[in-house]
Amino acid sequence: MIRHWSVPIVGTFVLGATLVSCAATTPDQTEAAPTESPSSSVTADAAPTAVAPAAPASSEIAQVTSAQPVIVVEGLEHPWGMAWLPDGTLIVTERPGRVRLIRDGQLDPTPLSGVPPVLASGQGGLLDVSVHPQFAENPWVYFTYAHGDRAMNQTRVARARFDGTALADWTVIFEVNRTKEGSQHFGSRMTWLPDNTLLISIGDGGNPPVQLEGELIRNQAQKLDSHLGKVVRLNADGSVPADNPFVDTPDANPAVWSYGHRNIQGMMFDPVTNQLWASEHGSRGGDELNRVTAGENYGWPLVTHSREYTGGEISSEQSRPGMIDPLVVWTPAIAPSGLLVYRGDRFPQWQGDVFAGGLVSGDIRHIEVDEAGAVINQTPIAIGQRVRDVRQGPDGLIYVLTDEPNGRLIRLEPG
Repeated sequence: MIRHWSVPIVGTFVLGATLVSCAATTPDQTEAAPTESPSSSVTADAAPTAVAPAAPASSEIAQVTSAQPVIVVEGLEHPWGMAWLPDGTLIVTERPGRVRLIRDGQLDPTPLSGVPPVLASGQGGLLDVSVHPQFAENPWVYFTYAHGDRAMNQTRVARARFDGTALADWTVIFEVNRTKEGSQHFGSRMTWLPDNTLLISIGDGGNPPVQLEGELIRNQAQKLDSHLGKVVRLNADGSVPADNPFVDTPDANPAVWSYGHRNIQGMMFDPVTNQLWASEHGSRGGDELNRVTAGENYGWPLVTHSREYTGGEISSEQSRPGMIDPLVVWTPAIAPSGLLVYRGDRFPQWQGDVFAGGLVSGDIRHIEVDEAGAVINQTPIAIGQRVRDVRQGPDGLIYVLTDEPNGRLIRLEPG
């Protein structure tokens, strides 16, 4: 049964280029599982709360609008990603390792066959899903997932053919070139560029005390020979595009597209503005919204608004020449996951706005941007559960996955 409820969305119009959020968080809610300790090698990303820097001076004008959440499907076990096929079928991944189909608002009770075992531990498991942009001619579905065991693992990207009933020819087309311990920071969001190349976010490998090569593993985010803490760009078959930004850089891995990232779990390319938007987990506070550009350094862990889970300082710097500053910083953390740039016709007043899901905040941050792409306002849309993914459906409505043992697919409709 489809269930409706009304959610008023009340916000303030803020003039300014960068916003700092101070929404409350709950101490025992983390990115992967509420019961894990932030000092554990299997913990997740969202813990409150560093003291946020002051927001810039602003002028405020009240605005009110509304949307109506509709529960389309329940009974999904920790759903992570979703993608539509041309016929309207929705593919949903469940982190324990299942691929589910939703047709005409009904969840098929039988998961698809053809999925190999995954590392379903902590933040690991079967993660994002994406469909080839020319699916009719190239019936490939792409998946990211954690592979290995708790002692040695990595993010993989695979693709499989889908004939409407089953997956076949599962083929690994990319794997991170460093293995790590624990079950943190796999990244794993995917988005396509107009030239049919694929961008994939890769996390930095984990929190202290996890180490690699004799130092904290998070330092890999600044090493151009490592995939950890990067966005990588691939051709549809997994090969490396010849025009990637570091192809001719000595000792750099040619797949690297941008670097200095902690753990991006929300990412979308906007074909109207040709801009890539990404939401990224901080540690204790310091979650970020960025526009990501090829070849640029986003600073982690050399510059950050975040603090250690233990409360100590990660870096004394929040900005540095040659590194890109975030557009929005969330402290306390919202634990951002899932991101949408809205381009539908059902909410015409939201054209070009950004919607960022929050795991800890249990909401979607509606982020208004002006014609120049500057952030001017953000407003929470209450969902009441951990928001894992946010997407625009073929019908122009907004769809939400909630990361719960009994996870939901929710549709936002005009109120």
